[in-house]
Amino acid sequence: MTSLPANPSPTKLGLVVDLDICVGCHACAVNCKEWNTGGYHAPLTDTNPDGTDPSGVWFNRVHAFEAGEGKAGRTVHFPRSCLHCEDAPCVTVCPTGASYKRDEDGIVLIDESMCIGCKLCSWSCPYGAREYDADVGVMKKCTLCIDRIYNENMEIVDRVPACVATCPAGARHFGDLGDPASDVSRLVVDRDGYDLMPEMEIRPTNKYLPPRPRRDEDGAITAATSMEDASPEGGFLGWVDKLLSGAGDVK
Repeated sequence: MTSLPANPSPTKLGLVVDLDICVGCHACAVNCKEWNTGGYHAPLTDTNPDGTDPSGVWFNRVHAFEAGEGKAGRTVHFPRSCLHCEDAPCVTVCPTGASYKRDEDGIVLIDESMCIGCKLCSWSCPYGAREYDADVGVMKKCTLCIDRIYNENMEIVDRVPACVATCPAGARHFGDLGDPASDVSRLVVDRDGYDLMPEMEIRPTNKYLPPRPRRDEDGAITAATSMEDASPEGGFLGWVDKLLSGAGDVK
Protein backbone atom coordinates (compact mmCIF):
# COMPACT_ATOMS: atom_id res chain seq x y z
CA MET A 1 0.00 0.00 0.00
CA THR A 2 1.04 3.63 -0.50
CA SER A 3 2.36 5.75 2.35
CA LEU A 4 1.50 9.35 3.09
CA PRO A 5 4.39 11.85 3.25
CA ALA A 6 6.49 11.22 6.38
CA ASN A 7 7.64 14.85 6.65
CA PRO A 8 5.15 16.94 4.69
CA SER A 9 5.59 20.63 4.07
CA PRO A 10 3.38 22.92 6.19
CA THR A 11 1.92 24.22 2.92
CA LYS A 12 -1.63 22.93 2.34
CA LEU A 13 -3.06 24.23 -0.91
CA GLY A 14 -6.81 23.93 -1.12
CA LEU A 15 -10.22 25.50 -1.64
CA VAL A 16 -12.73 27.31 0.56
CA VAL A 17 -16.30 27.10 -0.75
CA ASP A 18 -18.88 29.64 0.43
CA LEU A 19 -22.28 27.92 0.56
CA ASP A 20 -23.95 31.24 1.36
CA ILE A 21 -23.35 32.74 -2.07
CA CYS A 22 -22.98 29.73 -4.39
CA VAL A 23 -25.82 30.11 -6.92
CA GLY A 24 -25.59 26.62 -8.38
CA CYS A 25 -24.79 27.84 -11.90
CA HIS A 26 -22.37 24.92 -12.54
CA ALA A 27 -19.81 27.29 -14.09
CA CYS A 28 -17.13 25.71 -11.87
CA ALA A 29 -17.99 22.22 -13.10
CA VAL A 30 -18.12 23.24 -16.76
CA ASN A 31 -14.89 25.24 -16.74
CA CYS A 32 -13.16 22.44 -14.82
CA LYS A 33 -14.31 19.98 -17.47
CA GLU A 34 -13.15 22.25 -20.30
CA TRP A 35 -9.72 22.94 -18.79
CA ASN A 36 -8.95 19.36 -17.79
CA THR A 37 -10.17 17.87 -21.06
CA GLY A 38 -7.09 19.48 -22.57
CA GLY A 39 -4.82 19.36 -19.53
CA TYR A 40 -3.18 17.10 -16.96
CA HIS A 41 -5.78 14.30 -17.04
CA ALA A 42 -6.92 14.75 -20.64
CA PRO A 43 -9.21 13.68 -22.06
CA LEU A 44 -12.21 13.47 -19.71
CA THR A 45 -14.48 10.90 -21.27
CA ASP A 46 -18.14 11.53 -22.11
CA THR A 47 -20.47 8.68 -23.04
CA ASN A 48 -23.71 9.34 -24.90
CA PRO A 49 -23.65 13.04 -23.90
CA ASP A 50 -26.66 13.94 -26.07
CA GLY A 51 -28.66 10.80 -25.34
CA THR A 52 -31.16 9.81 -22.69
CA ASP A 53 -28.56 8.21 -20.41
CA PRO A 54 -25.44 10.42 -20.49
CA SER A 55 -22.43 9.77 -18.29
CA GLY A 56 -18.87 10.95 -18.07
CA VAL A 57 -15.92 12.05 -15.97
CA TRP A 58 -16.45 15.25 -13.98
CA PHE A 59 -14.06 16.49 -11.27
CA ASN A 60 -16.64 18.96 -9.92
CA ARG A 61 -20.31 18.22 -9.29
CA VAL A 62 -22.87 20.63 -7.86
CA HIS A 63 -25.89 19.39 -5.89
CA ALA A 64 -28.82 21.38 -4.50
CA PHE A 65 -31.36 20.88 -1.72
CA GLU A 66 -34.18 22.75 -0.07
CA ALA A 67 -33.70 23.67 3.60
CA GLY A 68 -36.17 25.14 6.06
CA GLU A 69 -39.85 25.93 5.66
CA GLY A 70 -41.92 28.95 4.68
CA LYS A 71 -40.14 32.29 4.77
CA ALA A 72 -37.14 30.68 6.41
CA GLY A 73 -36.77 28.19 3.56
CA ARG A 74 -33.97 28.46 1.05
CA THR A 75 -32.11 26.55 -1.63
CA VAL A 76 -28.54 25.60 -0.73
CA HIS A 77 -26.15 24.62 -3.52
CA PHE A 78 -23.39 22.22 -2.56
CA PRO A 79 -20.31 21.85 -4.83
CA ARG A 80 -18.36 18.60 -4.38
CA SER A 81 -14.85 17.66 -5.51
CA CYS A 82 -11.70 16.13 -4.02
CA LEU A 83 -10.87 17.66 -0.63
CA HIS A 84 -7.15 16.71 -0.68
CA CYS A 85 -7.31 15.18 2.80
CA GLU A 86 -4.30 15.12 5.11
CA ASP A 87 -4.95 11.48 6.02
CA ALA A 88 -6.21 10.54 2.58
CA PRO A 89 -7.55 6.95 2.62
CA CYS A 90 -7.51 6.88 -1.18
CA VAL A 91 -3.73 7.04 -0.98
CA THR A 92 -3.12 4.47 1.72
CA VAL A 93 -5.31 1.80 0.07
CA CYS A 94 -3.69 2.12 -3.36
CA PRO A 95 -1.83 -1.16 -4.11
CA THR A 96 0.42 0.27 -6.83
CA GLY A 97 1.37 3.73 -5.60
CA ALA A 98 -0.65 5.40 -8.34
CA SER A 99 -2.48 7.54 -5.78
CA TYR A 100 -0.12 9.76 -3.85
CA LYS A 101 0.02 12.94 -1.81
CA ARG A 102 2.64 15.52 -2.72
CA ASP A 103 5.14 16.46 0.01
CA GLU A 104 5.50 20.08 -1.09
CA ASP A 105 1.87 21.27 -1.14
CA GLY A 106 -0.42 18.46 0.05
CA ILE A 107 -2.18 17.98 -3.29
CA VAL A 108 -3.44 14.44 -3.88
CA LEU A 109 -2.80 13.16 -7.41
CA ILE A 110 -2.92 9.99 -9.51
CA ASP A 111 -0.11 8.64 -11.68
CA GLU A 112 -2.18 7.12 -14.46
CA SER A 113 0.76 5.08 -15.74
CA MET A 114 0.65 3.11 -12.47
CA CYS A 115 -3.14 2.91 -12.05
CA ILE A 116 -4.69 -0.52 -12.67
CA GLY A 117 -8.29 0.67 -12.32
CA CYS A 118 -9.01 -1.50 -9.26
CA LYS A 119 -11.26 1.26 -7.79
CA LEU A 120 -10.08 0.74 -4.21
CA CYS A 121 -9.46 4.48 -3.95
CA SER A 122 -13.01 5.32 -4.99
CA TRP A 123 -14.46 2.85 -2.49
CA SER A 124 -12.37 4.33 0.32
CA CYS A 125 -13.21 8.00 -0.41
CA PRO A 126 -16.16 9.09 1.79
CA TYR A 127 -16.81 12.08 -0.47
CA GLY A 128 -17.27 10.20 -3.74
CA ALA A 129 -14.58 12.36 -5.31
CA ARG A 130 -12.87 9.76 -7.50
CA GLU A 131 -13.94 9.29 -11.12
CA TYR A 132 -13.40 6.11 -13.13
CA ASP A 133 -12.67 6.68 -16.81
CA ALA A 134 -13.95 3.50 -18.45
CA ASP A 135 -12.43 4.41 -21.82
CA VAL A 136 -8.87 4.17 -20.51
CA GLY A 137 -9.49 2.01 -17.43
CA VAL A 138 -7.98 4.36 -14.83
CA MET A 139 -9.14 6.59 -11.99
CA LYS A 140 -9.09 10.36 -12.33
CA LYS A 141 -9.75 13.26 -9.95
CA CYS A 142 -9.36 16.96 -9.19
CA THR A 143 -5.70 18.07 -9.36
CA LEU A 144 -6.30 21.63 -8.09
CA CYS A 145 -5.23 22.50 -11.63
CA ILE A 146 -1.50 22.08 -10.96
CA ASP A 147 -0.93 22.93 -14.61
CA ARG A 148 -2.41 26.38 -13.90
CA ILE A 149 -1.30 27.25 -10.37
CA TYR A 150 2.38 26.56 -11.16
CA ASN A 151 2.33 27.86 -14.74
CA GLU A 152 4.82 30.74 -14.88
CA ASN A 153 3.64 31.63 -18.39
CA MET A 154 0.31 32.77 -16.95
CA GLU A 155 -0.37 36.02 -15.14
CA ILE A 156 -0.27 35.61 -11.36
CA VAL A 157 -3.95 36.52 -11.07
CA ASP A 158 -4.79 33.57 -13.34
CA ARG A 159 -2.75 31.02 -11.38
CA VAL A 160 -5.76 29.60 -9.58
CA PRO A 161 -7.84 26.49 -10.28
CA ALA A 162 -10.23 26.80 -13.21
CA CYS A 163 -13.25 26.51 -10.90
CA VAL A 164 -12.07 29.51 -8.88
CA ALA A 165 -11.24 31.59 -11.93
CA THR A 166 -14.70 31.14 -13.43
CA CYS A 167 -17.03 31.45 -10.40
CA PRO A 168 -19.28 34.47 -11.13
CA ALA A 169 -20.38 34.82 -7.49
CA GLY A 170 -16.92 34.65 -5.92
CA ALA A 171 -17.99 31.63 -3.90
CA ARG A 172 -14.72 29.74 -4.37
CA HIS A 173 -11.37 30.74 -2.88
CA PHE A 174 -7.90 29.21 -3.31
CA GLY A 175 -4.83 29.46 -1.13
CA ASP A 176 -2.59 27.98 1.54
CA LEU A 177 -4.74 26.62 4.36
CA GLY A 178 -1.59 25.61 6.21
CA ASP A 179 -0.73 29.27 6.74
CA PRO A 180 -2.94 30.78 9.49
CA ALA A 181 -2.22 34.27 8.14
CA SER A 182 -3.39 33.52 4.58
CA ASP A 183 -6.57 35.03 3.20
CA VAL A 184 -8.29 31.64 3.02
CA SER A 185 -7.35 30.71 6.59
CA ARG A 186 -8.64 34.03 7.92
CA LEU A 187 -11.85 33.55 5.94
CA VAL A 188 -12.37 30.14 7.57
CA VAL A 189 -11.90 31.63 11.04
CA ASP A 190 -14.09 34.68 10.39
CA ARG A 191 -16.96 32.66 8.93
CA ASP A 192 -16.75 29.54 11.15
CA GLY A 193 -15.67 27.34 8.25
CA TYR A 194 -15.73 23.64 8.88
CA ASP A 195 -14.51 20.24 7.72
CA LEU A 196 -16.92 18.12 5.73
CA MET A 197 -17.83 14.94 7.65
CA PRO A 198 -15.26 15.48 10.44
CA GLU A 199 -16.34 12.22 12.07
CA MET A 200 -14.35 10.40 9.38
CA GLU A 201 -11.13 11.82 10.92
CA ILE A 202 -9.32 12.19 7.60
CA ARG A 203 -8.77 15.97 7.95
CA PRO A 204 -9.82 17.39 4.56
CA THR A 205 -7.84 20.42 3.45
CA ASN A 206 -10.79 22.05 1.67
CA LYS A 207 -13.27 23.88 3.90
CA TYR A 208 -16.90 24.97 3.59
CA LEU A 209 -18.41 28.23 4.83
CA PRO A 210 -21.98 27.83 6.17
CA PRO A 211 -25.02 29.72 4.90
CA ARG A 212 -25.71 32.93 6.83
CA PRO A 213 -29.05 33.68 8.52
CA ARG A 214 -31.56 35.56 6.35
CA ARG A 215 -33.86 38.48 7.22
CA ASP A 216 -37.59 38.32 6.61
CA GLU A 217 -39.76 41.12 5.16
CA ASP A 218 -39.86 42.86 8.54
CA GLY A 219 -36.09 42.80 8.90
CA ALA A 220 -36.07 40.09 11.55
CA ILE A 221 -33.38 37.43 11.31
CA THR A 222 -34.74 34.03 10.40
CA ALA A 223 -33.17 30.82 11.61
CA ALA A 224 -30.02 29.76 9.79
CA THR A 225 -29.88 26.40 8.11
CA SER A 226 -28.96 23.94 10.86
CA MET A 227 -25.28 23.01 10.63
CA GLU A 228 -24.75 21.17 13.90
CA ASP A 229 -26.94 18.11 13.56
CA ALA A 230 -25.09 15.43 11.60
CA SER A 231 -27.58 12.64 12.22
CA PRO A 232 -29.14 11.06 9.12
CA GLU A 233 -32.38 12.96 9.78
CA GLY A 234 -30.95 16.28 10.83
CA GLY A 235 -29.78 19.57 9.41
CA PHE A 236 -27.35 20.42 6.66
CA LEU A 237 -24.61 18.05 7.75
CA GLY A 238 -27.12 15.24 8.00
CA TRP A 239 -28.14 15.89 4.42
CA VAL A 240 -24.51 15.95 3.30
CA ASP A 241 -23.77 12.67 5.10
CA LYS A 242 -26.79 11.09 3.45
CA LEU A 243 -25.79 12.43 0.04
CA LEU A 244 -22.20 11.28 0.27
CA SER A 245 -23.07 7.85 1.66
CA GLY A 246 -24.64 7.21 -1.74
CA ALA A 247 -22.30 9.45 -3.73
CA GLY A 248 -21.49 6.72 -6.20
CA ASP A 249 -25.10 6.86 -7.39
CA VAL A 250 -25.35 10.66 -7.54
CA LYS A 251 -24.62 12.12 -10.96
